[in-house]
Order: sequence, then structure tokens, then C-alpha cells
Amino acid sequence: MVGQDWRPFIYGGVASVTAEFGTFAIDTTKTRLQIQGQKMDRRHSEVKYRGMVHALLRISKEEGIKALYSGIGPAVLRQATYGTIKIGVYHTAKKHLVRNPQEENLLTNVCCGMLAGVVSSSIANPTDVLKIRMQARNENFSKKNMLQCFLEMYKHEGVCGLWRGVGPTAQRAAVIVGVELPVYDVAKKHFINSELLPDGIANHITSSFIAGLAGAVASNPIDVVRTRLMNQRSLKSTLKIGRAHV
Repeated sequence: MVGQDWRPFIYGGVASVTAEFGTFAIDTTKTRLQIQGQKMDRRHSEVKYRGMVHALLRISKEEGIKALYSGIGPAVLRQATYGTIKIGVYHTAKKHLVRNPQEENLLTNVCCGMLAGVVSSSIANPTDVLKIRMQARNENFSKKNMLQCFLEMYKHEGVCGLWRGVGPTAQRAAVIVGVELPVYDVAKKHFINSELLPDGIANHITSSFIAGLAGAVASNPIDVVRTRLMNQRSLKSTLKIGRAHV
């Protein structure tokens, strides 16, 4: 570990936390939109929100601006772990596979990105579960601090509760990376070859926006499944009773 460059880990974590603060209110509306209209869960059977803007306005009016940032604690903790590990693993894996940066290719970048996404999202899964439950205004966590909520989850649901939905979470991370990197690469080269944008900041930002949009659209079905799974509680007592009747 001598000579290990920790800068990618640190920069990745700082960038992820900063982005989380800037987009968290929108993320809360996404969670609310994804969990509503369920036939299996009466708590979320009503379709209250018609879209992102309507959700922002209604949540702000009925619950206050503070409700849009419910769960910001575990969200920041998630990004500090997920973002740090993801960027660090991505760059470390590339260095081991490709010694010369000029020899990098799209396939290598996609594989390294998918590995980094799966590893980091799996490790950070407990923070994701708590974030979603707090965003959904789960009555069991609305008046407790983050540590109390983690202990509550572990006490009643065990380790499996903390890693609930980890399968779709890892799949979502792999899909996002598998879509975003190629789309970013294609978009950036298209802008350069067509002389619409030079190889600069404007090109990188525009290409990143297009890649992010493509990744969000491609991963949304898995994201809905993941959000609904994480918002459900699987109590240890219920599991034991169920097994006793089998």
C-alpha cells in the first residue's frame, strides 16, 4: 500500500457529497413518485403527485421545505462512502489493467466502471435503505437521529434488513455505468467531429448531461423496484413465524 494515491478517493467523495446537497430535494420527489400507487401497500396506494414540480410544491406546502431534505444525513453518509469507493475503485482498477493511459479503450472503462459501481453501491446499501425510508416519511424513523434509525433497523430486521434491495441496487449501478460511459464517449466525439463544440469544458458538461439522462432512463425500472423493496420492512419475528408454518 506504499505509494498509494488517495486523491481519487478523496476528490470523488467530496464531489459526490456536493452533488447530493444540490440535488437532494429532487431526489426526494423521485422517491415519493416511485412509491405511490402501490396495490400491495395501503400506506402508499394513493397517487398524490402528478410529477416532479407538483411533488415539490405539494410537499413544501403540506409538510414544509424541511421535508424535502428528510434523510439528508444518511444521503451524505452514502455519498461519502459510495462516491469515494466508486471513484477510487474505478481509477485503481484501470491502473492495474492499463499501464499506459493512452491505451485505454471503451470496453476497459465500462468494465472498470461496472465493477466500481457494484462494489460501492453494495457496501453503501444500508445508508440507501435508511435514506429512502426517511424520504418516504416512514413513521418509525421520522423523529429519530441517524444512529437510532440504524439500530432500529438492525434490531427489528437484522442484517438482511440493512442490505434489503442490494440486488437491484447493484444491477442499477452496473446499468448506469454501462450506459453512461459509452453515451458520453459517443456524444463527446460527435460534438468534436461535427465541430459543434471543441474538446473543452462546454463539451464535457453537455456530454455528461446527455449521458446522465440516458443512464437515468435506462435504469429507472430497476430503480423503482429498488426503491419499493427498500421501503418495505421485513421484521425478524414475521420471518420466524413464516418459516414455522412451512
